[in-house]
Amino acid sequence: MPTYDYLCRSCGHRFEKFQSIVAEPIRECPVCKSDNVTRLLTGGAGLIFKGSGFYETDYKHPRSSPPSQKNETKKDSKNESKKEK
Repeated sequence: MPTYDYLCRSCGHRFEKFQSIVAEPIRECPVCKSDNVTRLLTGGAGLIFKGSGFYETDYKHPRSSPPSQKNETKKDSKNESKKEK
């Protein structure tokens, strides 16, 4: 849900309101209770990530060779070490 900026044209009070997109704009000033409040057009904050961090590597799977190649490599190295002894 977006945060909207409002300005009371009677007293000059400027405030923000967290509202649904389909919600009606606020018409009454919370300070002076005047009905002269307008919603301001702002650039917005864009996309905000909150949390410990978002990294490129969070969703990547490490590249690995197929399991059959790994097993063959281990067997080969064991055979070589036995031959050396």
